[in-house]
Parts: sequence; structure tokens; C-alpha cells
Amino acid sequence: MVENHQPARFHPPVLYSVRFPDRRTHYLSIEAFLPVEEQSEAEIFLPVWTPGSYLVREYARNIEPISVSDTAGKPLSFAKSRKNRWKVRTDGAAEIRFAYRVYCREMSVRTNWLEDSFALLNGAPTFVTLAGLIDQPHEVRIDLPPEWKTTMTGLPEAPGDAAHCYLAEDYDTLVDSPILCGNPAVNRFEVDGIPHFLANEGEHGVWDGPRSTADVERLVHRHREMWGALPYKKYVFLNLLAEASGGLEHRNSACLMASRWATRTRKDYAKWLNLVSHEFFHVWNIKRLHPVELGPFDYENENYTRSLWIAEGITEYYGPLTVCRAGLSSTEEYLGSLSETIHLLQSTPRRQVQSAEQASWDAWIKLYRPDENSANSTISYYTKGAVVGWLLDARIRRAANGARSLDDLMRLAFERLSGERGFTPEEFKALAGDVAGVPLADFFRHTVESTEELDYTEALDWFGLRFKQPEAPRSGGVMGGVIGCDTRIDHGRLIVKRVHWGTPAWDFGLSVDDEIIAMDDFRVSPDQISQRLEIYRPGDRISILLARRDVLMRIELTLGSEPKRWALEVSPDATDAQKQNFGNWLGL
Repeated sequence: MVENHQPARFHPPVLYSVRFPDRRTHYLSIEAFLPVEEQSEAEIFLPVWTPGSYLVREYARNIEPISVSDTAGKPLSFAKSRKNRWKVRTDGAAEIRFAYRVYCREMSVRTNWLEDSFALLNGAPTFVTLAGLIDQPHEVRIDLPPEWKTTMTGLPEAPGDAAHCYLAEDYDTLVDSPILCGNPAVNRFEVDGIPHFLANEGEHGVWDGPRSTADVERLVHRHREMWGALPYKKYVFLNLLAEASGGLEHRNSACLMASRWATRTRKDYAKWLNLVSHEFFHVWNIKRLHPVELGPFDYENENYTRSLWIAEGITEYYGPLTVCRAGLSSTEEYLGSLSETIHLLQSTPRRQVQSAEQASWDAWIKLYRPDENSANSTISYYTKGAVVGWLLDARIRRAANGARSLDDLMRLAFERLSGERGFTPEEFKALAGDVAGVPLADFFRHTVESTEELDYTEALDWFGLRFKQPEAPRSGGVMGGVIGCDTRIDHGRLIVKRVHWGTPAWDFGLSVDDEIIAMDDFRVSPDQISQRLEIYRPGDRISILLARRDVLMRIELTLGSEPKRWALEVSPDATDAQKQNFGNWLGL
């Protein structure tokens, strides 16, 4: 663990000089000037993970080469003491210069990217610091190439008139403040007199900047309306239109990735708005109202918590809900989004082997390391947490006869439980009971502590909803048969890429990487398996010829049925009271 939080003594800031001499080869150059106060030995470290993305990513693998000297240029001896630490013999120097390069070519919101046109710098994979001094100020001075004009970050500007210089009050703030460098299109708006910026990198005349800015402003207003106030002095949306995807929350900024074509289609644009709304909701839920285990951070080890279903799952529930409440999506679009979330959960084969709290705890080994068996061994705390959030919202509303909701719980939790310490899951659950006015221990035991099937009856009844009836058969009046595996085409071969638990493929021994050659002695071309299966009916017995590591073999199996489709719709028999509840929920 990093030895940290020793604020009693003053130390001058850690100072970084950042340059971009090797953009075409994706190398960033950094000089870190570290106050060591004439200690005989200093230890320097780099985080192994970044908050908000729960996987040890070994950022030190991209650090090279290193030189260490005092401020007069005298070389100092040093050695690596751990995978992400270096020990330096200071020879009595008051300050040391630690120079290194960082390879930056991983396009994600939690890593670094550098090319001719722009750079995205995240704190954890970029900036080393002194073990024991992370509470001290950290100043960043960026030397831009002549053709780049802009840096955007949530960090405050450093005192003085120097451009592109920023001062973080401590290392946590530095890690929590990504920096975009280049020539992004910067759009500004104000809410409550507070400046907000949408920095679009890569518009290329395709992305609709004015429309997206206006809609983000509406989202900020709607979130502020729910929470009551904005808890920051400025906010920056870093929107990288780099044909990638993802988002990562920060205390007063968010890093987003999308396609520059997303504003051209309703589906893709709605998805982007949901992403913006999700990450912005984190301003309150996780960046300030956070599980007790997630702050102060241990940057060198896993930080385990049972509460990611709250931090991420409830946020996932509010993302598209707030888009709808802001008038940026229709009722039908929102019900479609919620339906997709419910269907994703209910179609996860082994949702009954891992609870939402267990999924939160296992994030470090499961969520960010998916494989072909993930759906059979785990659930997503995003997905189940969002569904539980909806059920909890309905439970509170019914118990309080519509007078209170999950909105009230989140506001009260922010008021009572936010701050440096954070909350325990028991504290959050108890507060939920206080808001509902009834004990909720059984609700949480059933929904997040156990692996029991969720009961949707109460939520459907309160909001006047129902699940749609099964769709009509695809052809011939009867649904086709189902094997229960996903396939991919690899050099003209039909390959099994995933086998689902509880399906014929699982029960009869089909395996990942098997090549399907024929069904009932008739060859199956790679692009025809769906059409071929439509010929068969559930319960039909078929023979599959396959190749497993080049050995031909046959498997006999009995075809199954299409799984149930979980799709919400407004009940045609909804009462006036149910319609009122529905309207209050969506802010209609």
C-alpha cells in the first residue's frame, strides 16, 4: 500500500514537465521534479490501476527508459524495487529529477493515446510520484507542439500567466483529471453560473457540435434539478470521436469515446446521450457519495467492495432515465432501453450463481476479463444493479404511496453519507428503509445478497406495465429450433465462440472453437446456420458433424426453443392511478 496522507509538514509541489517529441511513435516525455528533503533514499511509484476501472492494468509496463539526477545534473543511482516502484539514492539532494518516457497507444478512457493530431493523458498511467507525499500539490506544465493550441482538463490553472499549466491540490486530484491536448472543438455553456465545456476531438465536419452541446446542457440542468445543486466550480466533458467506445467518470470531468458518426443515427446518438448522462450522474454517486472502500485509494492493490451495484448499477439505471426526463428520448425509447437491460439480465445463463454483491467484489477478476464462459459464471453489477434500482424505486414509491422515491433516497444519502469516509452497504440499505418508511432488509436480501430470481410483479403493477407477449413465429407458424451457441466466421469456417449454460449445446457437449461442418449430413455454409435451423423445430433430434482440433466427430443433440424475450409495454388495462404513477416516474 502507498504510504500516504501525511499533511502535517509542508513540501513544495511535485512538478512535471510534459513534452511530445515523438508523437509518430507514440512516446510522451516527462521530467518529474520531486522534493526529497535531503533524505538518503526516496521511493517513487506509479499506480497499477485507475479509479473507476477495477482491474490491475500494470501501467508501469509502458514506462521507459529512466534517468535520475539532482537538479545540477549529477546522475543518481537507482533501482527498481517493485514492478511499479523505483528506489533512488539521493546523495543529499533536496530535489531529484526523474525523467522517463511513456508509450501511449491504447485507445481507451483509462489509458493513454498519443498521435500527430491529439493526445489523451490519464493520470494513473502517466504521472509517477513520491511514496508518502501524495497529499502534496502536484503541478503539470505542458509544452505543446506549435500546431496544437488547446489543453482541456478539470484541473485548475496554476497561479501565474503561463499557458497550459495546472495545479492539483494532491495526487488524488491529479489522477482524477485526464488531460486532452490538441485542437478539439470546444463548446461552452453555463448552468447556475458555472462554466461547462464539451470538448469534441475529431468532429471532422461529421459530428453535430451545436446539437450535442445543447442536449448536454439540457442533461446537466435535469441532473441538477434532481440533486438540488452542482458541487463543482467547472466541469469538462472530454468527448473523443475516435471510433471507439466507453466512458470514465471523474470528480469534475468525464472522458467519453464514441463514433463521429453517432449524431447521424437516432440509435447511436441516444446511446451517446445515455453514456453522457451515466458519467455525469457519477458527479454525485461515486465521486462524492462513494463506498467506504473506494477512497482514500490504494493505487497499488485491489480495493474490494460489495457496493458497485450501488455505485455503478444505480447510476446505470439513472443514465437513460434522466435522458427521458430531460425530454431527449421518448417514453417508448426509454421503455426499450429498460427492457434491454432486463432482458440482458434474464438471458444471462448463470444469473443464479452470483449475487450482485458478489459480482461487485469479483469485479477485479471477472468484469474486465471476459471470456467465452463469462455469461455462464458471472453477472454484471451494472446490469443487475440497474434492474434492482428500478425495483427499489418502485418499492419506495409504493411503500410511501407515491410521496417518496429513489430520487429522495439518493439525495438523502448524498446529504448524510457523502464525504471522505464513504458509506457501508449496511448504511445505504438502512437509509433506504428510512426513506421508504418500511423495513427493506428482506428486499435487499432477495435482490442483491442472494441469487434468487427477481420478482417484477410489484414494479409492473405500480407503473401499469406488463411484459409483451411472445413474438409470432418466424416462418411456417412454428419457431425454429435452437442449439444454444454463438458462432463466428473464421477464414470461411463456422466456429463456435460461446456455449450457453442450460442449452442443448451445453448439455450435449459442443465446445468453444469447434468447427461446425454439417447438420444431418448436409454441409452448412458459414452464413447459413440461422436459415438452416429455421427448418427444424424444438425437440427435433439432429446430428452435427464437427472438427475439434482437426479431428472429425459427431454430436447428437435435441434442439431447444427460443428464450423468452423480456420487453416492457404499457398495459392496455392500466388504471388512472397507474398512469399517474407512470407519469410521475418519467417526469411527464
